[in-house]
Amino acid sequence: MRRLLTLVIACLAVLVTPAAASAKPDPSAGRATSWYLALGDSLAAGYQPGVGDDRTGGYVGGVLSALQESAPKAKLRNLSCSGATTTSMLGVDRCTYEQGSQVDAAVAFLAAHKTKVDLVTIDIGANDVTPCARGTVDVACAIGAVGTVERNLTTILGRLRAATGPQTQIVVLNYYNPFLAAWLTGPAGQQVAALTTQLQAMLNGAVARSATSADADVADVATAFRSTNTTPVATAYGTIPTNVATICAWTWMCSRNDIHANDTGYAVLADVVAGRLD
Repeated sequence: MRRLLTLVIACLAVLVTPAAASAKPDPSAGRATSWYLALGDSLAAGYQPGVGDDRTGGYVGGVLSALQESAPKAKLRNLSCSGATTTSMLGVDRCTYEQGSQVDAAVAFLAAHKTKVDLVTIDIGANDVTPCARGTVDVACAIGAVGTVERNLTTILGRLRAATGPQTQIVVLNYYNPFLAAWLTGPAGQQVAALTTQLQAMLNGAVARSATSADADVADVATAFRSTNTTPVATAYGTIPTNVATICAWTWMCSRNDIHANDTGYAVLADVVAGRLD
């Protein structure tokens, strides 16, 4: 009887083993939790008019999903603040941080998770320059603001890089130009649109130089938004330049006079950042 039982058990083991062997391994097994740290202004906060901030949505949510394709256990920490400038990010924002400033909070987070942060994204600088382009463009104001952006952003990225070390990827987003919507108002507005195109180039040049100083990558939002493409295209607003049409389609500027991206625009920002991931 004992021999019979032993034989039956052995046969069952043979039958069960192939099925067990065919089970697919968990791709996330053995992988440690990692972090994605998001910093910046209202775009990083996922703001939309009538809704407010969405810190797990906007472009940040899309970037997290893209990151999780290679790091399934990645988590998000979003420290962004709507209305932030490069100056307030280093000092006092309308948002409250236990450590003082948004940058101080970021550095503290990085220190606590130094070897576990895969990605840092940041968009900052638009709110420094926007006051120079309301109604008309104050060129002197804009030049001064861009200079401030470059100095402060270089400092910000330098502190982030020192806190992360070289193993963490930092991606800096440049900006689309919402003021292209002024083109719809006629000749005077078209002059404003042309001037703000120059202002956009100045701002994004400052962003690129600051990124280089900290070995950070640039997500080229400006190109994705067809910022310099003036080819005429038919729209609900009539036949207008492609760059203007894109702003109308991907932001709230033409419908609500609000500079923020809509769902489509945020998806584009997310795709641009995802395309820069290591």
